[in-house]
Amino acid sequence: MLPAFFGGASGSAPGPRDIICVMSTVSWSFPTTIVFGAGALGSLGAHAARLGKRHALVVCDAGVVKAGLVERVTSTLSAAGVAFTVFDGVDPNPIEDNITAGVEAYRGAGADFCVAVGGGSPLDAAKLIALKTTHDRPLVDYDDATGGDAFITSDVPPIITIPTTAGTGSEVGRSGVVTLRANGRKTVIFSPYLLAKVALLDPTLTVSMPPRITAATGFDALTHCLEAYVSLGDHPMADGIALMGLELCAKHLARATHHGGDLEARGGMMKAAMMGAVSFQKGLGACHSLAHPLSSEKGMHHGLANALCLPAVVAFNEAVAHDKLERVKALFDPSAPSCEQALRDLRAHLGLPAGLGAEGVTRGDVAKLSAKALEDACHRSNPRACTQADLAALYEASL
Repeated sequence: MLPAFFGGASGSAPGPRDIICVMSTVSWSFPTTIVFGAGALGSLGAHAARLGKRHALVVCDAGVVKAGLVERVTSTLSAAGVAFTVFDGVDPNPIEDNITAGVEAYRGAGADFCVAVGGGSPLDAAKLIALKTTHDRPLVDYDDATGGDAFITSDVPPIITIPTTAGTGSEVGRSGVVTLRANGRKTVIFSPYLLAKVALLDPTLTVSMPPRITAATGFDALTHCLEAYVSLGDHPMADGIALMGLELCAKHLARATHHGGDLEARGGMMKAAMMGAVSFQKGLGACHSLAHPLSSEKGMHHGLANALCLPAVVAFNEAVAHDKLERVKALFDPSAPSCEQALRDLRAHLGLPAGLGAEGVTRGDVAKLSAKALEDACHRSNPRACTQADLAALYEASL
């Protein structure tokens, strides 16, 4: 029998789209102003006015447009007298051409700020579009792994982020991830100047997410929190935020997946995603180094890639992070024999695949993927050092 946090007794479960919670909105600042709660979207016009801005480039993807969520955003802008131009040319895994096209749209419209709507891809793309409107270097020059943050200055136009998923936490993050032409890999571009001025976290915008996407994005939030918590370095504030994010995932991820109209669970996962992005300023780990090439080379959803690789990475780190992983296990399933097994059980309960093989990854892919993973900077803060052979073995263990 599954523990209570997996969703409780089936006989009393609400329907998958029943709205069963009403919440008021509150505001936080870390340092982005964060407006959280059902109806938070309604404050968009007021925040645009406070920033003194008149024309928004609304950055999104075709899926968010199709779901009707962009129309909710643009209606709010119109009601506030703010002009807008919609740019929906963002791929599920953003590429450099998306950024170039977005900059052209921004300049052509005479926009003076960006409103990012969607999952991590549009949110990341909007940051980099805003960056490139005032910064002339090639994007590869801003690669965080090579110290590119030194070239980023404060004259980045304001960004307002509106997440419609609960995974990346990009709405409060200070980085954008894009696959670049120059190196062919997912590249992190990082600077405090990329922080959104305002993030509007409205759980009603996530209710339409289907269960598989809810589970995959939620596992992304979980991975951010877990990897930040066990990563190298001493950052007690990040550790505390990561632990709270993990507690929220344990409480709300299964509920949000199986009962999509549960606004309390949806809101809990939005908080967890936000906290994951705040906490991983401490660092991430090997799981993200494995996941990034799976997106750039195989087109895999980033959250799903994390879900399929995280248990093997946790097992790899067990010898050097035992106490912390035991604390994580206690949040998810104290009766499990290991943190690795608790995560595998949760993944199965959410309906996600048991391994990379189910998503078309083969042993023939491992050599190229592991070479790309070694180039990725995230594993540098993993609690256990990784060689390319280690990363290859982790892919093998995740098949």
